[in-house]
Amino acid sequence: MREDFNYRRRPTWPVNIGGVAVGGNNPVRIQSMTSTSTMDTPGSVSQIRRIVDAGGEIVRLTAQGVREAENLSEISAQLRREGIEVPLVADIHFNPRAAFAAASRVEKVRINPGNFVDPGRVFKKIDYTDGEYAAEIVKIEEGLLPLLAICREHGTALRIGVNHGSLSDRIMSRYGDTPAGMVESAMEFLRVCLKHDFRDVVISIKASNVLVMVETVRRLVAAMDAEDMHFPLHLGVTEAGDAEDGRIKSAVGIGSLLSEGIGDTIRVSLSEEPECEIAPARAITAFVDGLKDGKPVAETELPEGYNRFMPSRRDSIWSESLPKVVGLDIDGDDLNDALSVNAEDGLTASLIETLQQDSSRIVMVGSADSNAIGHIKSFMASMMCKGLKNPVIIHRDYSGMEEDAMIIAASIEFGALLLAGFADGIRIEAEGVSRERLNSLALNILQATRLRISKTEFISCPGCGRTLYDLQSTLRDIKAATSHLKGLKIGVMGCIVNGPGEMADADYGYVGAGVGKISLYKGKECIEKNIPASEAIDRLISLIKENGDWTDPQ
Repeated sequence: MREDFNYRRRPTWPVNIGGVAVGGNNPVRIQSMTSTSTMDTPGSVSQIRRIVDAGGEIVRLTAQGVREAENLSEISAQLRREGIEVPLVADIHFNPRAAFAAASRVEKVRINPGNFVDPGRVFKKIDYTDGEYAAEIVKIEEGLLPLLAICREHGTALRIGVNHGSLSDRIMSRYGDTPAGMVESAMEFLRVCLKHDFRDVVISIKASNVLVMVETVRRLVAAMDAEDMHFPLHLGVTEAGDAEDGRIKSAVGIGSLLSEGIGDTIRVSLSEEPECEIAPARAITAFVDGLKDGKPVAETELPEGYNRFMPSRRDSIWSESLPKVVGLDIDGDDLNDALSVNAEDGLTASLIETLQQDSSRIVMVGSADSNAIGHIKSFMASMMCKGLKNPVIIHRDYSGMEEDAMIIAASIEFGALLLAGFADGIRIEAEGVSRERLNSLALNILQATRLRISKTEFISCPGCGRTLYDLQSTLRDIKAATSHLKGLKIGVMGCIVNGPGEMADADYGYVGAGVGKISLYKGKECIEKNIPASEAIDRLISLIKENGDWTDPQ
């Protein structure tokens, strides 16, 4: 099995969204979503203006009902009067009537296969016979055709957006909560679109777990290729959080896929004001665009049994231990005998002989090329094919970069290599940046890849018009109270649409249930419903303590 690690975009069919073309030879487009009520026309217009001023090219708004869908006309009209031509997207969950109303008013409609035709997910296993399952597929076609007709009439594009947190019980009954289930949920709808020659479709398939998101998108691409589908892809890590953690998770997930040529439009979902999502998204696309300037990478043989969708960590004499951080777990004296290798030079015969003589010899692999990802992947694949088990530390130097750019670049490069299974340790260097800061960045990247957990993980959504409490300040307060609980995963979610599902692997969840009301979860189980928001954080802490997961801050 051979692999080409040169950067090139995956060919896709272009889709026009209100004058902004996505896919084909067009640049990767950047989008965001409002957090205002869709009934608040001035507030929504103001927020959209800020998103556009920051560089956003497409903006999504929630339309949970027909009333909100109809008010999109007012928002659009006000924007156009101000000379703002940005395409608008209606986000629909559970309510096909809202989709029908929105399709004549905006440039794109997003529907979720998990709840557009199938009933909403209730976490109950339901057994379907083959005949019953086939009948449900027919219902999908019957339910989707009226929407396709309206979209065709008005030149409206469609986004089929699968979320890990909202697979239907029908899909869950056959596939479980798996990447395969997410892919099939998307493919059922795509097959209907192609059957009726409707190609103005963008597809997204997201998760808050970066590993699940990356594996699922790769599997979706393989499934579409097998059926000669070339729909453009929208990429995003849902519920990524805020601040540096949110940017790193997004850059690891989105950047890893973009570096493979997968992806035509992106959103960095942050629990911050939506215009704050644009700068990191632009930094991600700018960095990945630079990969094309790299030196050619020779076609490389991959080792037998290598899993392209989600590779496991390579077998080495360090592979049973957590990935190491140079400057934290290893100091300079430990590397005196290490072999420093430029990945662009390849795995030479003399180097192979040296490594075969001593499998404990550490290899420090780096590259100065703009496509360092491709060259290092090629070098590591060659090592694996030769059965070399020497520990490998990936080394990158970001001297001269602004800190925000360094965070994005390091997250993309190390994220792509760690998710490929190629590193036993990482070494980040940047002149003028403290070792403590670089160690923190390294640990945060490792946490995003879930290869090494060093702190509490917060799974938090960006909020939207469905969010009925102050999500940003609540997240800050929850972090202040619980950030010392190393290894615990806590979900902070705006509403129930994706909340219970996207935080399914969280230990505890804080989910908006109504105006000023919160429900608390332990895993997938709702423990307390409709708590006043003023009491909810204290009750969350009590729940954590009751289950023995609390430790006092040091």
